[in-house]
Amino acid sequence: MTEKASLAGGCFWCLEAAYKELDGVQSVTSGYAGGHVENPTYEAVCSGDTGHAEVVQLEYDPDVVGYDKLLQVFFTIHDPTTLNRQGPDVGTQYRSAIYYHNDEQKDIAEAYIEGLESEGAFDDPIVTEVEPLDTFYEAEGYHQDYYENNPNDAYCTMNAQPKIRKVREKFAEKAKQ
Repeated sequence: MTEKASLAGGCFWCLEAAYKELDGVQSVTSGYAGGHVENPTYEAVCSGDTGHAEVVQLEYDPDVVGYDKLLQVFFTIHDPTTLNRQGPDVGTQYRSAIYYHNDEQKDIAEAYIEGLESEGAFDDPIVTEVEPLDTFYEAEGYHQDYYENNPNDAYCTMNAQPKIRKVREKFAEKAKQ
């Protein structure tokens, strides 16, 4: 049995590479969600006019890795306190968002954020949106497996590799062997 999770936390290349490290994550697809234009292109999303965020959609086995663990990784590999920004990437397309697929995911996400806030996990308030997934649009082919295909790309070296290292260090028990 597989389930889906859709998460936005900056550039989808970086999230995709990090989540591919986890055992139980069967596939990671880069794409767009949360906007108001049908079939958006990367160029249109980058303009900020479509309302979409760069998103990764995970297919995972909940018996191997739970939704709560996916959220734990999510809040470890991006900054949920910066509005419309992750590292060098600025714009609404880089916002922090959880697009839930069902009420259970919504409840888990809201409770997880509430827990982080109550324990003071971050110095600033969490701005992560929790919204229902309306439509997921798969990104263009050249965005899929970007890090795998371009491991020496300067952007990937500076931004994706630190996220991968965090997953390998902090979630070693869930890392693929």
